[in-house]
Amino acid sequence: MATPDFIDECRITVRAGDGGAGCASFRREKFVPRGGPDGGNGGRGGSVILEGSAGLSTLYDARHRKSYRAKRGGHGRGARKNGRSGQDVVVRLPLGTTIRTEAGELLHELLHDGDRFPAAAGGRGGRGNASFATSTNQAPQRFEPGEPGEAHALYLELRVLADVGLIGFPNAGKSMLVSRVSAARPKIASYPFTTLQPQLGCVELPDTQFVIADIPGLIPGAHAGAGLGHRFLRHVERTRILVHLLDPEPLVAGGAPERNLEADYAALRSELEAYAEDLARRPELVCITKADLVPEAEDRKRLEEGLLALALEPRWISSVSGEGIAELIRELAAEVHPG
Repeated sequence: MATPDFIDECRITVRAGDGGAGCASFRREKFVPRGGPDGGNGGRGGSVILEGSAGLSTLYDARHRKSYRAKRGGHGRGARKNGRSGQDVVVRLPLGTTIRTEAGELLHELLHDGDRFPAAAGGRGGRGNASFATSTNQAPQRFEPGEPGEAHALYLELRVLADVGLIGFPNAGKSMLVSRVSAARPKIASYPFTTLQPQLGCVELPDTQFVIADIPGLIPGAHAGAGLGHRFLRHVERTRILVHLLDPEPLVAGGAPERNLEADYAALRSELEAYAEDLARRPELVCITKADLVPEAEDRKRLEEGLLALALEPRWISSVSGEGIAELIRELAAEVHPG
């Protein structure tokens, strides 16, 4: 079965049901003189409710349906019979979904499983004439129509919820690391932009667990729309810790003499800061990937000296050989769940 496309933004319309009208009725039965008013009330219209669901990971369903409408309330009837309330419509959305007006005003964020937001409230049912009877007005003719239900156009945006976000240029080894430390199986290949959508993996340890996200590769200018980063940088915002993955392979092969690891790190930081300044203050770790390609200590020292000059402490890791992976996972677990 094909996996649905990764959809992380869409526009939907929601329309609640109108309230039912009240009834103007009088009791008329044999041998019951002066029966009086007995018109029932209208039922409340159904509401449209947006609910967070841990079982979803994309806005695919919402993008393709687009419009949600709840049932109207039933009309009141004689013999004081109230109309039935309209059935609510519950729209399930992935955790991390933000709900905004078309003008951009933030209404709610679905961050927990079962979290609910009333997107459109059903109209109140109208009162029947029985509700207007008083000691001085024992035969009221008055009744109320139901109130209309709310209707809104909403903008949904999904921002992946993860504890750890992996940042790096294309082919830096992000997908390989996710597949090594979790049960996730992202697509892995040697050409640029293998990852076309964020990939989540759950890292499970004996006493704790955390979620790690492979964010699609960034390139210079991503914050302004270059490459794939412009669309997916938003997913970095919710991560608690950022792990910069720096790829030494082009330097080892000698095909990029103008590049160095500190310049790659600076370029990644620049893209994050240009997108959202607070990302620069997020806790971070720096890792040099593909350590199996640089086995000699002297070569490693030469490659990392620029990072050390920036007061950074790079970790050498290899998803192929497993070098440094266990230590990195323990360090991330301690950062996610301190104490």
